[in-house]
Amino acid sequence: MNRLSVVLAALATMVLTACGGGPTTSYVWQMRQALVSPPELLEFEPLPARKEMFREMARASESEAGQAATASVLFPVSHGADALVAAPGFDVRSDLLQAPDAGQLQLSFDPRGGERWPEDRRDSLMGLSEREAAELVARTLLNRWSVQPSGAVEVDRATGAPYAAAYVDGILRLNPSVLYLAASVGASTGTSAQ
Repeated sequence: MNRLSVVLAALATMVLTACGGGPTTSYVWQMRQALVSPPELLEFEPLPARKEMFREMARASESEAGQAATASVLFPVSHGADALVAAPGFDVRSDLLQAPDAGQLQLSFDPRGGERWPEDRRDSLMGLSEREAAELVARTLLNRWSVQPSGAVEVDRATGAPYAAAYVDGILRLNPSVLYLAASVGASTGTSAQ
């Protein structure tokens, strides 16, 4: 989808909502819809809406934690040889851009035929690029999940995936929409990830 289409779709939604003709959807639905949509659409969402979608994602992560992974699980991780489970959850006040690990994890952002992580800085990511934000979020999630890989963890850009992040076989597939939702927490408190 080109940038003009994204802008036009966002403007149409804003105009309909402002005129009272927009959808009256829950933030749960909006968060799930944001995951399968181009992440650039989140840049047009108001900060309070992005923050509430992040809260819904956090609540869902806590309620799903430890369950067998189904298609609706937001954070599936491999557990044992053949099992997928929902990863440990995180609190609604969590700042996923404040990575607790000081570099012990080795991360690789080489797409190996997949999507490249954009390097241009975005205001909606608190001045970070998607690549920089992805590194912080990846380190935070992997630390929370107690992942201790024997080598580098490949971080793939999973645009449009129905999940937020999935860790399987040493690969973290990270939905870039999560970055825009995570940045809303730091932006609303005035902290900077830079």
